[in-house]
Amino acid sequence: MHVEPPAAPADPPGRWRALAVIGTGMLLAFSPWFSAAAVAPLLAADWHTSGLELTFLAVAVQIGFAVGALVLAATGATDVLPGPLVFCAGAAWAAGANLLFALVPGDAASALPFRALTGLGMAAVYPVGVKMIAGWFRVRRGLAIGVMTGAITVGSALPHLFRAVGALAGTDWRAVVAFASAAGLLGGLIVLLGARSGPLETSAPRFSLSVAAAAWREPAVRYANLGYLGHMWELYAMWTWVPLFLAASLAAAGVPGAATAGLATFAVVGIGGVGCVLAGLLADRLGRTTLTIAAMAASGSCALAIGFLFGASPIIVVALAAVWGLTIVADSAQFSTAISELAPAGTAGSALSLQVALGFILTGVTITGVGLMDPLDGTGWRIAFGLLALGPLVGIWAMWRLRRLPEAVRMANGHR
Repeated sequence: MHVEPPAAPADPPGRWRALAVIGTGMLLAFSPWFSAAAVAPLLAADWHTSGLELTFLAVAVQIGFAVGALVLAATGATDVLPGPLVFCAGAAWAAGANLLFALVPGDAASALPFRALTGLGMAAVYPVGVKMIAGWFRVRRGLAIGVMTGAITVGSALPHLFRAVGALAGTDWRAVVAFASAAGLLGGLIVLLGARSGPLETSAPRFSLSVAAAAWREPAVRYANLGYLGHMWELYAMWTWVPLFLAASLAAAGVPGAATAGLATFAVVGIGGVGCVLAGLLADRLGRTTLTIAAMAASGSCALAIGFLFGASPIIVVALAAVWGLTIVADSAQFSTAISELAPAGTAGSALSLQVALGFILTGVTITGVGLMDPLDGTGWRIAFGLLALGPLVGIWAMWRLRRLPEAVRMANGHR
């Protein structure tokens, strides 16, 4: 007697609409994140401040996000309140704090609380958006999370586009920041009014340091986390400092202008969204370690090389920077996915929360480290970006070690 095999699980209807709505909301909601970095040269002139003081504005967002992510995970608020409501509240909080950053402070020191509050609000956007979209996808979850990461990447690049448009229109830096806040609020409203949690969504366990520690005792989880930390060592420092590098390099090549530098930065950072989608399509077929090793090898090589091109042909510099932007974030979603596959039962939620918190705290170290070097010329940029390449080097080693463990077959349906 012939018995039909069980049907493959199907993702629920309405998933693509949900992905479009939540992805659009995520893209717009993330525009306040790098608004200070986008207008950094204008802030320096207006506030008569140093590059190191401006660095702390970027670090404050990272710390605020890490604290907010741990608080939400510990309280379980995202499981009690509706996802769209939490998403919109976080986006509105971040947009409001970002707008106050433009209107209230008169120097970098007094602006720090507003940047930290911006990061705190973003902590209610990113995890909640990913959790909502996971409730709509099971079979194509890798692709869906890749699209969400791509939306975050393009959203992080949006302030540079706003700055380029503002430079052409001759507007003040405060108008650029205000426009980023308006986009962030719009993103929250889009999700509140047009999205809902998916039928596959499940409650996440509360964060527990002891549970996270139990997961970290597993060698496979430790290597996956070390790979993620190597990735984060490079990512946000590049996103923070590449606008100033491109502006200085273009000016040295005889192509000055805030609009040109802003458009180049938007392209360089925004193209990472394409890398995220491509990685989401390929990861389950090629394997997590294969994809992350390849991406980190490419991004680390770009970090080592691009400083030597300072002041060279703008086409060559922007092209290499675009390759860097494409590869530096392509593997981002794969590390959290690996943790979800490798962590012992019941520990993945706490392990992921700790991973995110440590990763964003580490970004503050590397962002500050580059700022301490105060790179102004080709030599300074070569040293600063060369140090960023250390992260991918460590990450490649960690993922190679993970690949050799027998537990690695639990990733990507046995594709390691």
